[in-house]
Amino acid sequence: MTPRIVVLSAPSGSGKTTIAKALRERYPDRFGFSVSATTRKPRPGERDGIDYRFWKPHAFLEAVNQGKFLEHAEYTGELYGTLKSDVKKILDSGRHVLLDIEVHGAEQVRQLEQNATTIFILPSDPRVLIQRLVHRGSESPREIRQRLERAIYELGHARNFNRWIRNDDLEEAIRAVVQAVEQSPVELARDEHDFAWLNRYLDGIQAEIQRLNDDLHLQKG
Repeated sequence: MTPRIVVLSAPSGSGKTTIAKALRERYPDRFGFSVSATTRKPRPGERDGIDYRFWKPHAFLEAVNQGKFLEHAEYTGELYGTLKSDVKKILDSGRHVLLDIEVHGAEQVRQLEQNATTIFILPSDPRVLIQRLVHRGSESPREIRQRLERAIYELGHARNFNRWIRNDDLEEAIRAVVQAVEQSPVELARDEHDFAWLNRYLDGIQAEIQRLNDDLHLQKG
């Protein structure tokens, strides 16, 4: 099969990074992972050049001006991007390129690479997404609310993706990604019932945002 770009996008807490890591560890001869550059600070345990390339803002913007990025976007106040040189190196090795990027970056890739496979990932129930954000323990209620507001925006772009995958069971989600990559992008289809599910998902997240707003209002009072 001709190697191509495989985009994984999802709201924060959906598990796309875990899926990407599992794919490159289990199938190193089939998938290469392009390490994104970012201006955000490393989280505990993250390694430069392994998890992300941690760059200063001026270095990132200089690379943008030099046309070094396949895609780049701002997310929660920080810059993220995929280097063209990394993508070329992986494709030249005969492997698919895994990109763990947000929806703006996915749109840029879609416009440049028509053969790219774009996959949007979510747990089936919005309550699971919210629980994952809460259990990380790294964000305040206000920050969680911001993540959920961003999730609504991202869900609005989900219809542009070739395939939606529900990440309730990691093994099943990994198999679903592999199966999607084995198909041509034009052969991928979404279940018509998924559209109703997506609308219910949005309703669930909006209800949680309202609850967080009420809690924050009570704290101020």
